[in-house]
Amino acid sequence: MKAQRALISVSNKEGIIAFAKRLSELGIEIISTGGTKKALEQEGIPVISISEVTGFPEILDGRVKTLHPIIHGGLLAIRDDESHSKQLDEHHIRPIDLVVVNLYPFQQTIAKPDVTFAEAIENIDIGGPTMLRAAAKNHQYVTVVVDPADYEIVLQQLEENGAVSHDTNLKLAAKVFRHTAAYDAMIAEYLTNFAGERYPESLTMTFTKKQDLRYGENPHQQAAFYQKPLGSIFSIAAAKQLHGKELSYNNINDANAALQIVKEFAEPAAVAVKHMNPCGVGIGDTILAAFTRAYEADPTSIFGGIVALNREVDRDTALKMHEIFLEIIIAPSFSEEAVEILTQKKNLRLLTIDFAAQHKNEPFFVSVHGGLLVQDEDRYTLDDAEIKIVTKRQPTETEWEDLKLAWKVVKHVKSNAIVLAKDHMTIGVGAGQMNRVGAAKIAIEQAGHKAQGAALASDAFFPMDDTVEAAAKAGITAIIQPGGSIRDEDSIKKADEYGIAMVFTGVRHFKH
Repeated sequence: MKAQRALISVSNKEGIIAFAKRLSELGIEIISTGGTKKALEQEGIPVISISEVTGFPEILDGRVKTLHPIIHGGLLAIRDDESHSKQLDEHHIRPIDLVVVNLYPFQQTIAKPDVTFAEAIENIDIGGPTMLRAAAKNHQYVTVVVDPADYEIVLQQLEENGAVSHDTNLKLAAKVFRHTAAYDAMIAEYLTNFAGERYPESLTMTFTKKQDLRYGENPHQQAAFYQKPLGSIFSIAAAKQLHGKELSYNNINDANAALQIVKEFAEPAAVAVKHMNPCGVGIGDTILAAFTRAYEADPTSIFGGIVALNREVDRDTALKMHEIFLEIIIAPSFSEEAVEILTQKKNLRLLTIDFAAQHKNEPFFVSVHGGLLVQDEDRYTLDDAEIKIVTKRQPTETEWEDLKLAWKVVKHVKSNAIVLAKDHMTIGVGAGQMNRVGAAKIAIEQAGHKAQGAALASDAFFPMDDTVEAAAKAGITAIIQPGGSIRDEDSIKKADEYGIAMVFTGVRHFKH
């Protein structure tokens, strides 16, 4: 059936003038509202106002203009239903064949730092989603366009066939329902947060595709990367890529892990990650010193790794990095000299992230098959802990520095987790083991002779004293752990036996 009437009402006027001109040239009658109508009239495009069609003026400052049976009857009528056709005739309603609508800019409005609640509410579109949903429901007879990117395909089919194909109408209708669902999800999230509800009875979220990925975790898996609208600026999703090939699924996961660790540090810090776990972490007075320590922590595992730094990458640090194979370097910025050095490797990805925005607290999501786990982010630090020194010997000042570093890192290592630190760097990481002494043995073996005089951090309490025994035999002199086991006394006695200083924090840092 040839398209004869179109209803156009858009907030985003990108491409709408050229689109409407071509519709008019095809002899399609255009109905419009408010600002859209004025824009079309200024270009000499024939247009009829909604009020002329409905016989009723726009009221309540434009809040009510398209919510009328004349409009929605024209959208929802089943064209080959005799009863519907009869009712249209009785009430002098003409069908509408094409709807071009996009919505009030709610997302852009609430993104403004000084937005008021009243302003946000006023930018909740009512008539637009109603028209879109009505047209999309009746897509067998009505073409509905919400995205300017679809103007051309619609015009091509109208010019070639006088109507839009059923397959195209179906795809456009599906896009409309995705669009209105996303729009409503943002409104729901905004109002839920404003009302102070943390875990409501239903959770609605929306994500926008950032990019298709070449493949997922493995080459036989398809994947894509989606970004949360108005999500944290301090995130891989919001990173700016200065150089290198596209990020992969595993790159994104590892980069996120590196970013979460490096944000723990106020002083210059560098974090190297492989397979979601840190392989080396270093701190120093300069970013070069920090990276050098992160590299020396495990020069084997860092090969092909991802590095995050919390200071600008300068020339000297870039030269050091250029010596080894890295997949990604993440930093607040890169000096011009650093960019010149690092871009000599065509595949090396360079990402910049706004570190000033890192303190926004957002829920943490983990997908499970058929569901979603939601929890608060683990932002607990030693400043929050009730520190108890439970052994006869207290840590020295040097040991305290190593304990703090190890504790910051172990929080981000897969459980069961043990981290050894010494001289402002990690020297051993035991990750993802089924028992704690197994994780300790891995970390100790990695540290080798460096374990002498090192500090050990555990993400959870010791169920027995075997971890302390292993640490003591390796020469470790200080331990930090949550405490809370019914056999804490066994571990304390073992530590006293070997002259180890042991600190209890009262909080665990499981990471699954």
